[in-house]
Parts: sequence; C-alpha cells; structure tokens
Amino acid sequence: MINNFQLSDHFWLYEFECKDGSHQVVVDDKLIELLQKLRDRIGKPLIINSGYRNPEHNKRVGGSSNSQHLYGKAVDVSTNNLDITPTELAQLAKEIGFDGIGIYRNRVHMDVRGYPAFWIDE
Repeated sequence: MINNFQLSDHFWLYEFECKDGSHQVVVDDKLIELLQKLRDRIGKPLIINSGYRNPEHNKRVGGSSNSQHLYGKAVDVSTNNLDITPTELAQLAKEIGFDGIGIYRNRVHMDVRGYPAFWIDE
C-alpha cells in the first residue's frame, strides 16, 4: 500500500491522500496533532472523507479556490460511525483548537488555517 506510514497513534498517511486515485498527499503536522487529540477524546475512529485535494480534484468536487484542503490543512470527518451529531462534533473540534469548522448533514469540516472561520451548510 502506498503511503502506509503511521503519523500518530491512530492516523496513517494514506487516510489523507487525494481521493482522485493519484495517491498525492500533503498533511500539516498541526492537523494531525489536533485530530489525534480529538480521536483520544471521542474514543472512536474518525473516518476521513476528504483530506488533501490537488487543484484538479478540488475543482472537480466543487471546492473553494482557496480551500484549506489544497494545503493539507483540512479534513472532512464523517459522523456516521459516531454517537454524536455534526454540531456536537464541531463543538468538540472547536474546544480541541481547530480554527475552521464547517457543519454539514453527516460530516464536519475541520482545519488549521490560522484564523477563525465557521459555517453551516444547509
């Protein structure tokens, strides 16, 4: 398996790969640090729907032209396997220290952009 490299107790590099099949990956150290803290606090696996996106894939999925996914500073985490709502996960992410948080129907966007940002997609 490409990118079969452990980044922390519960996260592997391949989890952050661009989902276009290229295996390209960029991931920020602070993102991993905060995800690990969040994982420890929740006590359940965090399923990453989207990590790094190269510019072509980001455009294809309708991502913002300045998406934090382009820089390896963002993830979208599913709530389907968790016993909490996206709003509850977002609150925990804020408490852990994520800057950018977006709430969606069954996932939460979390990033380490360096300044506060919050949105709800309805």
